[in-house]
Amino acid sequence: LFRYAEVHCHSGFSLLDGASNPEELVGRAKDIGLAALAITDHDDLGGIPRFAHAARELSLPGIIGAELTLEDDSHLIVLVQDLLGYRNLCALITLARLERERGSPRLSYEQLFARASGLTALSGCHHGAIPAALARDDTMAARRLLKRFVEVFGSDFYLEVGNHFITQEALIVRQIIEMASSTGVNWVVTNNVHYATSDKRIVHDVLTCLRHKVALSSAGTRLRPNGSWYMKSPEEMTHQWRDNLVGIKNTLAIAERCQFRLGWLEPPLPSFTCNEEVAKYCGISPSSPSVGQDKASDIVHIESAGKLLPTEMSYPGLLEQLVWSGAAKRYVDITEQHRKQLNHELSLINKLKLAPYFLIMWDIVRFARSNGIAVQGRGSAANSAVCYCLMITAVDPIGMDLLFERFLSEGRHEPPDIDLDIAHQERERVLQYVYEKYGRAHAAMVCEVITYRGRSATRDAARVLGFSQEQADLLSREANHSEAYDAAARLANGGLERLGFDINDHRVKMLIKVIAGLHQLPRHRSIHVGGFVLSGQPIGEIVPVESAAMEKRTVIQWDKDDIDLVGLIKIDLLGLGMLTMIQEALRLVSQHRGLDIDIGRLDMSDEKIYQMLQKADTVGVFQVESRAQMNILPKLKPVCFYDIIVSIAIV
Repeated sequence: LFRYAEVHCHSGFSLLDGASNPEELVGRAKDIGLAALAITDHDDLGGIPRFAHAARELSLPGIIGAELTLEDDSHLIVLVQDLLGYRNLCALITLARLERERGSPRLSYEQLFARASGLTALSGCHHGAIPAALARDDTMAARRLLKRFVEVFGSDFYLEVGNHFITQEALIVRQIIEMASSTGVNWVVTNNVHYATSDKRIVHDVLTCLRHKVALSSAGTRLRPNGSWYMKSPEEMTHQWRDNLVGIKNTLAIAERCQFRLGWLEPPLPSFTCNEEVAKYCGISPSSPSVGQDKASDIVHIESAGKLLPTEMSYPGLLEQLVWSGAAKRYVDITEQHRKQLNHELSLINKLKLAPYFLIMWDIVRFARSNGIAVQGRGSAANSAVCYCLMITAVDPIGMDLLFERFLSEGRHEPPDIDLDIAHQERERVLQYVYEKYGRAHAAMVCEVITYRGRSATRDAARVLGFSQEQADLLSREANHSEAYDAAARLANGGLERLGFDINDHRVKMLIKVIAGLHQLPRHRSIHVGGFVLSGQPIGEIVPVESAAMEKRTVIQWDKDDIDLVGLIKIDLLGLGMLTMIQEALRLVSQHRGLDIDIGRLDMSDEKIYQMLQKADTVGVFQVESRAQMNILPKLKPVCFYDIIVSIAIV
């Protein structure tokens, strides 16, 4: 029985270097019978949620790791053993990203060694400090580096070797194995995987050309000399190393050591802290804590002069106080139905320990409104009477008979999702308030991974393969706004012939293959329009954080769609131009007519409004002014608020 674990593998999240997505790599590993698989992207954990999810679905041991870049431009593979190791790896990548120029992450050896606990380290490929020293015939430097690594990592440090049928590599491998034998340090075999199967070599070559901004014809030695950097089976790897299987067996020892799985991670809920202004608003003050009270996790603290002072108020208690205070303002007469619904919602919120989250959302809304900034909650949060009483939303879900469980349910195991629309001209003030209040160590924005689709894949592939700009434009227009797979199929099934290309030309055939191979590979990262993540624990120990292109903003490496796989709570602070217009309209009505309108208490049964909607007289009315809405409203003939919900849901 052949057994082997691949512990050095790059996914598409090694941007413009890995040519396969995490799911493809996991599927390949399962098919060929790998004992375990580690993803080790360059200074990046962006693909880890998808990798961990795919590995769990296929019952494949998935090891979390990364290839770190050090201050001397050398590389080092690190693999996570336990929760402490995971936190250390996240912190190391955060340091490398935040303390260096954007796009050029680097770690000092001191930073690395200070966070080495819980990590297994491999000396790396030819970019590693030890192999690089041997390549320049500096054996003494290689041994000094080895001694330094072993002093820090102990038996968790391995000398890494690979076999890609390159003479220079083979000479260095021989020296590394001899060094391991003379020093007693373990050595391990990897294949430094960059694509799942050998036929994706051309895709990797194209990505390499894009990274170096050259055409394939002039790439030269920037490209790898052969196509052996694919994921090989245990049989292939065992055959290659049949003369000495120690390095193969050590992959299994490493896999046994690295037991941490992302599912173990329980991201802490964000903490709510009062400043003195909020404490005064809520009528709470510091108190002399009872034994252990100042450390209690559910006690509200007041931040004053840089210190956190405990109070006698708990998070659930403060939330309940604010909700009932708001209910007295929202409802003229609080009935038994109101009490029953509010108590039901509060009970579930407290059971799920979400009181701090709701207090945070309340505080953001409070800050905005106290500074004259229009803000409005939307989405499924409108189904919550608690949100309505906290002034987060403006729709009475009890009066509208809306289902709370659409927003929050114990059985769904999903975090709540409250989206806040903010007058777009003032949104930055609200964002910076969140950063300043919770600290940049505990707050960051969510990224959005931009992947290759039809037009971008076609344009980039055509450019690298030497097609002219005019030809690239023609091809990308033919690809249309489709996925890369569909674009490749469209071009192969008549599209190329329509444009006058010879489908039997070798370069044209290669173009189709590359476009399909780029399907949904990450192209670059951008910042999400408004997604924020808050955490009671330093967020850089949960997920790596890096600087965004926009000044004064930081962003996590996980995509907006991936954080749900981990259970991180996201809040959306979105800029909305229409809200700015509504805010100005309310100001003008107050100025010229002396009316102060509370949009949360508008009459939702006003017949004139529904008559207007039935006539499609909706120009300038947010969410129902599109041509599609103006077409459906006369047919739907809305007579109540729920009919509007149906109309917006349909279109």
